[in-house]
Amino acid sequence: MTSQEIARLIRAGLPGADVHVQSEDDTHFQARIVAEQFAGKRGVARHQLVYQTLGERMGREIHALSIEALTPAESGRK
Repeated sequence: MTSQEIARLIRAGLPGADVHVQSEDDTHFQARIVAEQFAGKRGVARHQLVYQTLGERMGREIHALSIEALTPAESGRK
């Protein structure tokens, strides 16, 4: 699994999201996701939305994923 593949899966599951995924070792990933779908949701619910986009890959191909999940307003994006 690569950063690009993870970003593609998240974008497919959260249409319109601005997604940036990085990794130095293709095992531990950091994702910054800005999506309207996060509005009105707390941190855990936001992370669950992201996990849903990745499905069974979490814990298998993706061993560690650090998530920063923001609404466009929180990120300063309009």
